[in-house]
Amino acid sequence: MFFPEVCRACGNHLSDNELQICTNCRHQLPLTNFHSDKENAVHKMLYGRVPLEHATALLHFSKKGIVQQLMHNLKYRGHESIGQFLGEWLGNELQTETGYTAVDIVIPVPLHKSKLRKRGYNQVDLFGRALAISLEAEYNPSVLVKSVNSKTQVFKNRLNRNFKATNDFEIVNGSSLEHKHILLVDDIITTGATVESCASQLLKIEGLKLSLATMAITD
Repeated sequence: MFFPEVCRACGNHLSDNELQICTNCRHQLPLTNFHSDKENAVHKMLYGRVPLEHATALLHFSKKGIVQQLMHNLKYRGHESIGQFLGEWLGNELQTETGYTAVDIVIPVPLHKSKLRKRGYNQVDLFGRALAISLEAEYNPSVLVKSVNSKTQVFKNRLNRNFKATNDFEIVNGSSLEHKHILLVDDIITTGATVESCASQLLKIEGLKLSLATMAITD
């Protein structure tokens, strides 16, 4: 009564039947529908860099747009449940796509331990867990570890972003991933450097097949 739920995009009060975002903002969300397009922008961005089975992003991200507001609330204002909301939405879409229903294990892009300690949660965690449930896959947040702390690139301009993959990640107990189809999940794909860095480690594992799903892709 004293602290009513508000829309995480516009700040207006939610009705009893609304979750996370209001109906008006939900209708304004810039959906990509990439899951039904094999030759989508995520695939094109990573073509020749990362051999992916499938790749998708739920939303288009643009500066000062509705998706940026959602991402700010998710990453910096403690509204972790936004990740679950987006994961359930995307998971529902992927349930009809045979390429994704063949996924064995969902793995989130990890945070460095110092950033995780400061934030208190990995903003991708609930997103990944929701996708794993929808795809009836295992969820493993501990096999991929970030060993180098780096700054986010989402809000940098294009000239100042790092487009090169770096060796920031390590694999723990990689044998558990042998001959598995892995779905790597992240919040926003900007240059693809983070995905490429993760893939450089994951694809060393024998027989591993890799797919990708993110909450958003920058325009």
